[in-house]
Amino acid sequence: YREPVFAAIAEEFTAYAQELGIPEVTTIPISALAGDNVVEPSSTMDWYGGPTVLEHLETVPVSHDLAHCHARLPVQYVIRPQTADHPDYRGYAGQIAAGTFRVGDEVTVLPSGRTSRLSGIDLLGEPVDAAWTPQSVTLLLDDDIDVSRGDLIVPSQDAPPTTQDVEATVCHVADQPLTVGHRVLIKHGTRTVKAIVKDIPARLMLDTLALRPHPGQLSANDIGRVKLRTAEPLPVDSYADSRRTGSFILIDPSDGTTLTAGMVGESFAAPEPVKDPADDDGWDF
Repeated sequence: YREPVFAAIAEEFTAYAQELGIPEVTTIPISALAGDNVVEPSSTMDWYGGPTVLEHLETVPVSHDLAHCHARLPVQYVIRPQTADHPDYRGYAGQIAAGTFRVGDEVTVLPSGRTSRLSGIDLLGEPVDAAWTPQSVTLLLDDDIDVSRGDLIVPSQDAPPTTQDVEATVCHVADQPLTVGHRVLIKHGTRTVKAIVKDIPARLMLDTLALRPHPGQLSANDIGRVKLRTAEPLPVDSYADSRRTGSFILIDPSDGTTLTAGMVGESFAAPEPVKDPADDDGWDF
């Protein structure tokens, strides 16, 4: 209940969060047992004048406006009814992961790189002029090009790069360690391809936020950086730019177990790598 104790804890935690790349932290002194500053302001901490937990939760923004991000639609299904009423209908259905699509937009299909123009957008069976995240829609193209499940439709001027070399920050969640040379499946959006773990450059040590270089493997609950080589090109965004198209999971190809959750790029601050004290042999160079 003492202000100096709370201030010291808040300062330490804020510094820790900033090292993780979190720019803003709200600190609230509470007692869950007595209810202080949980719903009602505390009568025993008159030195605190900020919001209660409930007030903060009711007003804090929980996400940025994805409608203003680069437009992305992972194709989930190709619709071709081939009926008397719709003999030539060919639509590409999925949930818009980010941004806004408009009829007439020039788009690119990845990873093939083929381009076309949106001739129509169907939403709940009705044509619309525009659609945005997180709506589920069917896009129609001017050209009859090859598009299948797992492809990504994007505006031509905002297309992400396609690559077979993915560097990411990951959290390993399986009991089986993730090791260099591990063969996995990587599921990115609606696309799943084979991949191999080429390198594990660092593991994050949570107590100091230092990076232990080349740990050799990641065990359950470890956070680290990995380099993957995929069998096919993937159109990936940085996680900082797009959560939906900048994230992936690694899957064990033998039994379908989820091994690792990944975020493309650097999702936490990059401190200088340090040598683990357990590796110290007494020699300095």
